Amino acid sequence: MVWSIRFIVLFLACVLPALVESRVRHYKFNVVLRNKTKLCSSKPIVTVNGKFPGPTLYAREDDTVLVKVTNHVKYNVSIHWHGIRQLRTGWADGPAYITQCPIPTGQSYVYNFTITGQRGTLLWHAHILWLRATVHGALVILPKRGVPYPFPAPHKEVNVVLGEWWKSDTETVINQALKSGIAPNVSDAHTINGHPGVVPNCSSQGGFTLPVESGKTYLLRIINAALNEELFFKIAGHNLTIVEVDATYVKPFKTDTIVIAPGQTTNALVTANQNSGKYMVAASPFMDSPIAVDNLTATATLHYTGTLASTPTTLTSPPPQNATQVANSFINSLKALNSNNFPAKVPLKIDHNLLFTVGLGINPCPSCKAGNGSRVVGSVNNVSFVMPTTALLQAHVFNKSGVFTTDFPGNPPTAFNYSGGPPANASLATTNGTKLYRLAYNSTVQLVLQDTGTIAPENHPIHLHGFNFFCVGRGVGNYNPKTDPKKFNLVDPVERNTANIPSGGWTAIRFVADNPGVWFMHCHLEVHTTWGLKMAFLVDNGKGPNQSLLPPPKDLPKC
Repeated sequence: MVWSIRFIVLFLACVLPALVESRVRHYKFNVVLRNKTKLCSSKPIVTVNGKFPGPTLYAREDDTVLVKVTNHVKYNVSIHWHGIRQLRTGWADGPAYITQCPIPTGQSYVYNFTITGQRGTLLWHAHILWLRATVHGALVILPKRGVPYPFPAPHKEVNVVLGEWWKSDTETVINQALKSGIAPNVSDAHTINGHPGVVPNCSSQGGFTLPVESGKTYLLRIINAALNEELFFKIAGHNLTIVEVDATYVKPFKTDTIVIAPGQTTNALVTANQNSGKYMVAASPFMDSPIAVDNLTATATLHYTGTLASTPTTLTSPPPQNATQVANSFINSLKALNSNNFPAKVPLKIDHNLLFTVGLGINPCPSCKAGNGSRVVGSVNNVSFVMPTTALLQAHVFNKSGVFTTDFPGNPPTAFNYSGGPPANASLATTNGTKLYRLAYNSTVQLVLQDTGTIAPENHPIHLHGFNFFCVGRGVGNYNPKTDPKKFNLVDPVERNTANIPSGGWTAIRFVADNPGVWFMHCHLEVHTTWGLKMAFLVDNGKGPNQSLLPPPKDLPKC
C-alpha cells in the first residue's frame, strides 16, 4: 500500500507539471476587407481581423493551437503556419491544393496543431494567390514556462515585420503579368510593421517608432513577410547580436547588417548603448542580379526615452543593392548553437542523394503579346509544377488517381553548365507536371539546390514545409559532388526552414523524413512560385499510429 501511494505521488509529480505546462490556445481569424492608406493613396486590402500586419499568434512550446479561420472575402483563402513542423497534422499546414482545398467565401476551417520541440519566431501567412502581400503576421513560440533563453534575458521583446506595398491591387498586378507573359510590376514601397516611413512626394506618411530606454537590451523578432524581395536590415549606430534564425538558436555573433529573405526570421538583441537621440532603422532590397526590384528603403526610428521629437535623426546608409559580400558574410556566420540542450542532430548516413536545379525558363504562350508569344516560367529539375484542382494530401490519403505522379526526377534530366548560360543547342522550355518525390518514413535526405543561369542567375529562398533542415554547405558556381562534400559542416550547421540559394551557386541541405504527408517545397519569392518553381515530397507512413498521418478533420474544406 505504501509503495502504491509512493508510486502515485511520484507519477503525479512527473506528469502534473507537463499537464499544467501545455495548454490549448484558441484564436479567431476573420478574413475581411479593410481600406488602408499608404503613400498618400487608399485601397481595400484583404486582412485578418482588419489589421496590417495581422495579429500576432502567441503560444508556448508543446501547446496545442486552434485557429478558426472564417472567410468573409470574395477570394478562396488558406493560411500557412510557416515553419511549424505539423508532425502528423499535415491537414493544418495550409498551402491551398497541397494539403487542403481552400476555404470558400462564407465558410470556416479550424487549423488544429501542436507545437512540438519548437520555440522562437516564425510567421503565418495566406498561401493562395498573392494574398499573403497583406495577409500575414508574427507567430511567437515562447519556451516552456521556467525554461530560460540561452542568451541574456531582454528588457522587452518587439516584433518587426518587414513587407512590401503596392498602390495597385496585388491580384490585378499578378493577373496582368500572367496574361502578358512577363514579370509583374515591382512594389511601390517596403514597409516596417506596416509603415514605409519617410517617402518622396508624400509628407503625411508616418513611420514605426521603437521606444527604448538607455542601457536596456531589446529582443527584435525580425520577420520578412515581403512577397518578392530579400532585404537588408540595420539600425544606425547600433550593433545587432544574432541569437536565432527560423526558430532555431544559433551561436551568438555581432553584426551591423542582416540579410533576410521572404519567409525567414531572425532574432537579434540590440542594446540602447549610444547617446540619447533618434536613430534610423532601415530595410532595403538585396538583389545581385540584373533584375528589377523596388529600390525604396523603408525607414523607422529607434527613439531613446526623453528625446525630443524635434531632435534630428541619426541616419545610416543601407548597403548597396548588389552587396553580395555583405549578404554572404551574414549567412556564412550562422552556426547552430549545438549545446547539450539544443544539439544539432545532423544526419550522417544518407539514403537519398538528390540534386535539384532551380531557375527560370521560357515556354510558348500564343496569347502573351507583351512576351512575343512566350511566357517566363519557373522550374525545379526543369519541371514546372502544375497546381492540381484537388488537394494532393486528400488525393494521397483517399487513393484518388490521376491527380499526381511520383516520378519527380532526383537529378536534372540534362547535365549542363548550370551556373553559366543556357545549355548549348537546347530549348529554354520546361516540361509541365504535378510530380512528387516519394520518401520512406525516417529516410535521410541530402538535397543540393543548384541555381541556374538559363535566363539569369538569381538568389532563391527555398522553403520546405513540414521539416527543418541543416544547411551543410554552400558555394558559387556548379556543385562538385567529389570535392564539395569534403568541405561540408556536419558539426554545427545552421538549422532552417527556408534556405538561401546564392545567385549562380548552390546550397546543400540535409533532413530526416520523419513526418508523414505531402510537403510543399518552393521558392518563397511569390512570383517564382506563381511561375511554377515548386514541387512536393510525399512521405509515407511509418509503423503504427505514432508514425502515421492523423485522419482528416471533419471540417476540412472540399474542392
